[in-house]
This record gives sequence, C-alpha cells and structure tokens, in this order.
Amino acid sequence: MKDLLPLNSWRSPFKTPLYIAGPCSAESLEQVLEAAKQISLIPKVQLFRAGIWKPRTRPGHFEGVGEEGLKWLKEAKDSFGLRVATEVALPSHVELCLKYGVDVLWIGARTTASPFAIDEIAEALKGINIPVFVKNPINDELSLWIGALERLYSKGLRQLGAIHRGFHLPDQTHYRNSPLWRIPLELKRQFPHLPLICDPSHICGKRSPLTKISMMSMDLGMDGLMIETHPTPDHALSDASQQITPKELEVLLSTVEEKKSSDTSSPFQTSLEQLRLKVDRMDEEILEALKLRTDFVLKIGKLKQEHKVTPFQVGRMDQLLKARKELALELGLSPTFVHELFSLIHEESVRLQSKFNIVEDET
Repeated sequence: MKDLLPLNSWRSPFKTPLYIAGPCSAESLEQVLEAAKQISLIPKVQLFRAGIWKPRTRPGHFEGVGEEGLKWLKEAKDSFGLRVATEVALPSHVELCLKYGVDVLWIGARTTASPFAIDEIAEALKGINIPVFVKNPINDELSLWIGALERLYSKGLRQLGAIHRGFHLPDQTHYRNSPLWRIPLELKRQFPHLPLICDPSHICGKRSPLTKISMMSMDLGMDGLMIETHPTPDHALSDASQQITPKELEVLLSTVEEKKSSDTSSPFQTSLEQLRLKVDRMDEEILEALKLRTDFVLKIGKLKQEHKVTPFQVGRMDQLLKARKELALELGLSPTFVHELFSLIHEESVRLQSKFNIVEDET
C-alpha cells in the first residue's frame, strides 16, 4: 500500500520544543482564567489547553461544560495573548471551535481508533488551515494511528502532528498507559518531519513519574510535551491525580534538557563513527552467534522428532529465563529487557523445531 502521508517538505508552525499546558477540563470561567494567567507567565509554553468535551468510559461522570467553555477559552486567549487548543470528537465540535477562534485542535485516543469518526472530522475540516494533532489510539496499533493522519491529509489538511499518550494493555504496568516507546519511535522513523510530542500526564496517571517520562521523551527526540496543569489539582473535576500546578510545571520544564538532533563538530563525528563501528561489529557477532544457536536448536528439534517429544518444554523455558535474568543482573543489564529478549529467542526456537517436524512429515 502506498503511503498517503508525504510530509517530507512540511514544517511545524510552532517552534520546537512545543510545550502545551492547561487543565484537563475547563470547569469554570474563574478556573480557566486563573490557569491561563499563571501559565502565561511561563515563557516556554506556547499553547494553553483545556478539555471542553470529555469522553468518559462510563456515564455519570463529569463530561465537560460544552460550548460555554469555548467562551472561557476565548476570554483567556484575549486576556493573556495565549493560543488555545482543545479536543474534538465530532463535526459539531469542530464547527464550534472554529466559531470561537480555537487555534489548535487535537483528536483523542478513543476517536483515533474509529476510522468513521476520523472521516467525519476530516470532512468538517476540509479546506481549513488549522493545526491538528492526533493522539495515538488506545490499543497498540501503529497502522491505526497512521491511518487517522492519512485520512486528515487526504482532505487537504497539512498542519498535522501526533501526540504520544501511551497505550492501554491488558496487563498494565505501574503507568496508567504503557509508553511502548517503540511505537512512537517507529512513527518518527517513517515520518521524520511529522511533529511528535508526548503527553506524559496520560502515560503516568499520577504526578510522581511526570518528570522522568518527560525527560525520557525528550531524550528520545520528541518535539515537545503536553502536560495537564491546574491551579488547584486536588480539586479538579477530572484526572486530578495526574495534574500539576503551574509552579510545578515551571520547575519540570526547567529540568527537561532540550536535545539537538546531531552535532556537526569533527571531534563528535569522529568519536561517534568509531563507536558505531564497534557496535556494528558486535551486532555481526551477535547474529553469527544466533546462527550457531539456531543450528543447535535444529539438532535438538531433530532429536525430539526422532523420540516423539514435543518442541515446547515448559520447565526448560522457565529454567532458561530464570538463568538468563540472573546472569543479566550479574552483568548489570536490565532483567526486564533480557527476559523479553530471551522470550522471543525461545519462541523462535520452538517455532523452528515445530517447522522442522512439519518438514520431516512432508518428506
């Protein structure tokens, strides 16, 4: 399938890094104006955000104030000179946002997962030159994320960006939504000129890891952050535990080290090239070792086939993973990484042995 998102010549209308801040939800005129006032004093923040419509998993919870909140955003914009942004999920949301002069729109994770909803929003935005950011879908499917961007692009929208807000997994980690960094990094690899920012608030679900995730995302080359910021977070009507005060935001942004994509100086380039050559050679040695390992695995498969033994041995897998994790600790490597690596290696070993048995049967 041909890519429909040729963004190699497109540039963001915002300077990077792009920092977006504001409350999860617009709750009252006083709350919006107080948040905007304090955030306007932080020079690094370019956009003020607030949710107007809040899609909730179950009814009966605070679902936003609707159109009235757009009036508050307009007043905040006029009073403090901030550009404002909010989430849209329906064509009617788009129409109201344009009516009240909202500067930037974003599409939430639930909406991104619905191609029909994206098509309707894209049609409502057709011919309108407004920046639109697309959050990743709730499930960990990169093609669905790219597809939403493609649907908007096909309607003539060119000021597109993406927001990484983490993924919901059946077995959740201690984060509200697992970062799964490989997915946004693959999006960045395929579309290097597409602005990609991180939403650590929704990844973390609580305040304590916000700085860590923010720093990690910037270290990985993301183009900015969206952080939920509230004058009195503990009294917020939605997502209170993941919001911080404007003062805490200022401290967080001061700790985030802004990285450049490269360094053209000769000493850096020379040292980098030498180290990369060593890494390349090590990768070759790893692959050569995997080839030798595969040869032994096939011999084991042959032996099992001759004795009518199943390729998959639960005890062996448990023993292997335990031993490899213990060795990882001794070597100062991440046990989690090593566990995932050898789980894949063992899975491939079982597959090869099963394939070996099938080949023997066919002959």
